[in-house]
Amino acid sequence: MLREGHLTVHTTLPTPVLSVAPVTLPAPGRAVDLQVRVSAPVTGSGLPVVLLSHGQGPSNHLSSLNGYAPLAHYWAAHGFVVIQPTHLSSRSLGLDPGTPGAPLFWRSRAEDMTQILDRFDVLEEAVPQLSGRLDRDRVAVAGHSMGGHTASLLLGARLTDPDDGTEVNLTEPRIKAGVLLAAPGRGGDALSGWAAENLPFLRTMDFSTMTAPALVVAGDKDDSAHLTVAGPGWHADPYSLAPGPKSLLTLFDAEHGLGGIAGYDVAETTDENPGRVAAVQRLTRAYLRGALYAGDTAWRAAGEELTAGPNVSARIESK
Repeated sequence: MLREGHLTVHTTLPTPVLSVAPVTLPAPGRAVDLQVRVSAPVTGSGLPVVLLSHGQGPSNHLSSLNGYAPLAHYWAAHGFVVIQPTHLSSRSLGLDPGTPGAPLFWRSRAEDMTQILDRFDVLEEAVPQLSGRLDRDRVAVAGHSMGGHTASLLLGARLTDPDDGTEVNLTEPRIKAGVLLAAPGRGGDALSGWAAENLPFLRTMDFSTMTAPALVVAGDKDDSAHLTVAGPGWHADPYSLAPGPKSLLTLFDAEHGLGGIAGYDVAETTDENPGRVAAVQRLTRAYLRGALYAGDTAWRAAGEELTAGPNVSARIESK
């Protein structure tokens, strides 16, 4: 299925949002306890959950529970509980560069999400307004950039641990679907020399085992030259190299920030475009609804909306 069109998608009116942070989850053996932000609509029950994994970047706090407000707030205002951890890779923690797993803590990031899933009771106790409102059977994961790598591992992608040569399987069966935003692609000769040397966990990425439903979002101007020699198409690898069911949303003229999803008025967003951010908000919400609820027509309607209008701003492919 291939659709092209103008980025306008109609949706329901937003609900006021409750956001609580930090909620601290004790984590023995972790360098520091796990802190999360929980955002939810103030009303409603049976709420599906999105675990949102932050990326990396020059800012200290965007890569933490304090980032990605354009996505977290929007999804919460439209019926999701959004849980955002501060991974050990966050600059906000200021961990010693010699900490095991540094600098990007690729394994710990995925394990953070499993710890959250194991402790929904603790979260409900810490945020009484959530008590009894979570639908624990409808959980999705989303992540941007390095967060997309984290999400891909939870959805079934595998790699070889560069330290001991073992295959790493961090698949989390409680996660039913995912959204990968500007996520890393394949390893091997697609990597830049710098990435191959400094990020060896990227060398062996295998998407052939990533069987869970996922939406891959990529910008056609996101060349990420510090990571890959394969050009913008590298960020579509989690779609093209994985089995279905998958969808690919290609945003025309979008760079790595996808218009500014990491935060409002973020200085390092080189492709600032509020309309593009609005499209990502609405289309990802529609995809998550369709993936988590059998018979929900939001994603199909979003695709049909893309075909309307004279301006071609994005393309959707599905398999």
